[in-house]
Amino acid sequence: MKVAVVGKGGAGKTTTSSVVARVLARGGASVVALDGDTNPNLGLSLGVGFDETERLVGMRQALDADEGDGDDHAADWDDLLDRFASTGPDGVQFAVVSQIDNPDPGCP
Repeated sequence: MKVAVVGKGGAGKTTTSSVVARVLARGGASVVALDGDTNPNLGLSLGVGFDETERLVGMRQALDADEGDGDDHAADWDDLLDRFASTGPDGVQFAVVSQIDNPDPGCP
């Protein structure tokens, strides 16, 4: 199952996303939460913590600025999670993303 939460600013997208993700994970589902917001705070709501959320945001910003050798982007879904995700206390894997280029069929 894939769920996207969209809406205007201040509508409660982050709160709704984190509650749904945590409830599903506590129920035994494998959950990955991707924060594509320009002001990514989902990690805080998932319990990842401020420092870890900021670390993931910094990694994403460095990739967006093309800092590094050009091979820093994840090659596939598993690579993205291994390299750029953290796991919250309820078992939700969390990553900050800006765009996904050339995904396999279906939306990650």
